[in-house]
Amino acid sequence: MDATTQALLFALLGAVLGSGVVLAWRISEHQQQRLPKHEPAVPSGVATVLSVLRSSALVVNENDEVLKASAPAYALGLVSGNELCVEDLAELVRQVRRDGQIRDTEIVLSRGRASAPIHVTARVAPLSSRLVLALVEDRTRERRVEAIRRDFVANVSHELKTPVGAIHLLAEAVAEASDDPEAVQRFAGRMHTESERLSRMVQQIIELSRLQGDDPIDEPLPVNVDTVLEAAVDASAIDAQAKQITVLRDGESGLEILGNAEQVEVAVGNLVANAVTYSAEGSTVVVAARANDLMVDIVVTDQGVGIPAEEIDRIFERFYRVDPARHRSTGGTGLGLSVVKHVAASHGGEVKVWSVEGQGSSFTLTLPRRTSADAVRRTRPPVVPHTPHEEATS
Repeated sequence: MDATTQALLFALLGAVLGSGVVLAWRISEHQQQRLPKHEPAVPSGVATVLSVLRSSALVVNENDEVLKASAPAYALGLVSGNELCVEDLAELVRQVRRDGQIRDTEIVLSRGRASAPIHVTARVAPLSSRLVLALVEDRTRERRVEAIRRDFVANVSHELKTPVGAIHLLAEAVAEASDDPEAVQRFAGRMHTESERLSRMVQQIIELSRLQGDDPIDEPLPVNVDTVLEAAVDASAIDAQAKQITVLRDGESGLEILGNAEQVEVAVGNLVANAVTYSAEGSTVVVAARANDLMVDIVVTDQGVGIPAEEIDRIFERFYRVDPARHRSTGGTGLGLSVVKHVAASHGGEVKVWSVEGQGSSFTLTLPRRTSADAVRRTRPPVVPHTPHEEATS
């Protein structure tokens, strides 16, 4: 092989090797471009905790992308895909990432005109130099309960002023009219009426405080419906006779419900008392009971003034009065129907109303029925297992 041929061969070999190197470099570059960029992973312990949390929790990276979120965070609308949907929370996350300081705040989440806003508290803390953890708790129920309590205290204070103030003024009037027996008797009668109203209001406030949570009754007992209806009718008998109102019993007899007898008597008594109070003289009030397989309906129907359609949704609110002037003349407290609603809720039942203004009203209290199966469970003696020690000693 001459020198020219060798030189030509080495040149060709160099070209092939050079092309191979260039090709290998380009393939390597292409593969590197296809590899995903490294993102900070969520620590395994954090991911495990997030999966079992009942509260809303999420982990956000340096690009404001949500790497991990608990199911409640999606249900609450905080996260959509891998995006944080609440700007106030996103801004808080950015602040924590900048300075590493733990922050707490309250946020109101709007749900449009048709839905009430959601109140949440957020606590945001750094997990690392790139990752931020946000814990969000729904406090809507707590805020609503606090508002109800504030309104209840304010309403009680306002309502108690009326009878207390009236009794004070009447006492002064009695003292000034000491030489006028007729005036003294008239003022004393008014004082008696106001004191009864005050006593009734205090009693109903106590009943409401016991029923406030609508918690189910721990140990419901059999309650005879006939006994409850008789007690309710008897409690309003004097007022009914004074207005010549006939109170009739109707429906089925021998029914039993499961619950608290005292609470049920108070609820039905309030319904009958309202029917008598707001019925015209000489009219009729019907108290009936009927049942299906699971529930018992206690229905109180009157021929009274009725309730305007726009007021029906509010009559079970505490201290709400359809006609405040009429309640002052009748001594109503605005608490009776609220007590009925809470009794129904604590028994796992409900209360419904039908009413036409000027024609009358019909209130239906629905409560769980005591069935034969319930009776068998209560009468069956408990089974006490024998231990090996007992068998050995017997």
